[in-house]
Amino acid sequence: MPSEKTLNLPNSITVLRFFLAIIVFAMIDRGGWWIATAVLFVIAVATDVLDGYIARKYNIVTTFGRIVDPFVDKFITTGVFLFLLPISQQSGVTAWMVIAVLAREMLVTSLRGFLEQKGHDFSASGWGKLKMFLQCAGATAALLLMDERLRTVPGLLLTRDLLLWLMTIVTVYTGWIYIVRAASILRKESQSE
Repeated sequence: MPSEKTLNLPNSITVLRFFLAIIVFAMIDRGGWWIATAVLFVIAVATDVLDGYIARKYNIVTTFGRIVDPFVDKFITTGVFLFLLPISQQSGVTAWMVIAVLAREMLVTSLRGFLEQKGHDFSASGWGKLKMFLQCAGATAALLLMDERLRTVPGLLLTRDLLLWLMTIVTVYTGWIYIVRAASILRKESQSE
């Protein structure tokens, strides 16, 4: 049976990631240290892999971790996009991208909460993990390309823009996949009643 000790190592790493996210937001708001901001963002999102690995390996999955870990993942990625939106001319992040990310995250979180409360497994799929990777890659590219020295490298701005739009398309697509999956679960449930 999983341990319910809240202040274990994976949960401590998750809490650390939350505070790293706040530092990243402050650095974006302040501006100027774009490469350092991108590096700190990468370190913060990389801790998600670390805390999940430790929790599974040592069987210390907790209710706190199951709730807070996905929240912090969404907090840091959506937060970076929100902070980059007011400087969209330089960052490449558009309102459409931010709306797609926010809408998808709210929808999937709502569906997951509703279905898991009814006893159904609605854990992340491979597509959901790809979406998270692309969101992190897109945010990192947007942060790096705020640095004027990198903006002059041929092809990097186009690569950033393609990455951001691919991230947006995959984000919307995974939202649709989760809608279809939830509808299938609810249809089976109603047929079995």
